[in-house]
Amino acid sequence: MKSKKRAARSASKLTTLEDLLKEEGKLEEFEAIAIKEVIAWQLGEAMKAKKLSRKGLAERMHTSRSQIGRLLDPKDGNVTLTTLQRAAAIVGRKLRLELV
Repeated sequence: MKSKKRAARSASKLTTLEDLLKEEGKLEEFEAIAIKEVIAWQLGEAMKAKKLSRKGLAERMHTSRSQIGRLLDPKDGNVTLTTLQRAAAIVGRKLRLELV
């Protein structure tokens, strides 16, 4: 089996991180992780403002603390929109998605 050789990158060809991620085929994955990190952070901050613990959020959502752990884990992208909407409502927020 032949191994693929990558062409050497020229600094003049790549001007941004976005260009590099596109070239590597990882831009969508990177964006998805970044979005989940922001949502997890925002939810955590809203919980702090409401003085709501993970256990408290789990009880109000009628779910387990481990599910809340996954919800707040920025590296776990396997969370449904319904779960995000329910959590947002409990902390007094709304989930807004848009195509840009």
